[in-house]
Amino acid sequence: MAKAAKTAQKKDLKASADAKNWTKVIRAVRSPKSGAYTFKENIVHKDKVADYLKK
Repeated sequence: MAKAAKTAQKKDLKASADAKNWTKVIRAVRSPKSGAYTFKENIVHKDKVADYLKK
């Protein structure tokens, strides 16, 4: 059995830290025509989630 290579690439710490500041927001939107709900998904910065949901 072969050993695993120890030359695995390191993660870019800055990029992974910045990615933690974003969140996925799923919002239910009612169709005016049929009355059925549809879902809208967006990626929003965590500081602006409340503003996005107020729309």
